[in-house]
Amino acid sequence: MLISKLFFSLMLAAGQHHHDVDQKGDKVMGFPHDKTTHHFRLFADGGAIEVEANDAADAANRDKIRQHLGHIAHMFAGGDFTAPMLIHSQKVPGTDVMKLHKAELAYRFEDLAKGGRVRITTKDKKALAAVHEFLRFQISDHRTGDSGKIE
Repeated sequence: MLISKLFFSLMLAAGQHHHDVDQKGDKVMGFPHDKTTHHFRLFADGGAIEVEANDAADAANRDKIRQHLGHIAHMFAGGDFTAPMLIHSQKVPGTDVMKLHKAELAYRFEDLAKGGRVRITTKDKKALAAVHEFLRFQISDHRTGDSGKIE
């Protein structure tokens, strides 16, 4: 009985956390999570943050995504990871090392048909490990279902 109560309490807390991530994300990113889809991809040289509007005709959210991701690429290049911290209510894994190795990391915004992508690249092994840690955390906390494996 005690174990089932503890399990139920943990499930409620996890549900509240994910609800908070969605709500804070909508505010910080400027577009609704339920009308967009996030993907976090890991590559041998870094990875990518991708967001697209669910509806190809949704130009308003497509444009908001592009604006946000362009801003994120600029912020991350400067070592500023405030936005993910605000969304997740914690220091996001990998960001301390990404700050320390910001000179070895490149962040490039790219348009996608229904949104955009921040492509992250590096040749530095420590920076690469931090990028992968960051992206795997995002996959988990945003519940994207992405594999977390290097593509």
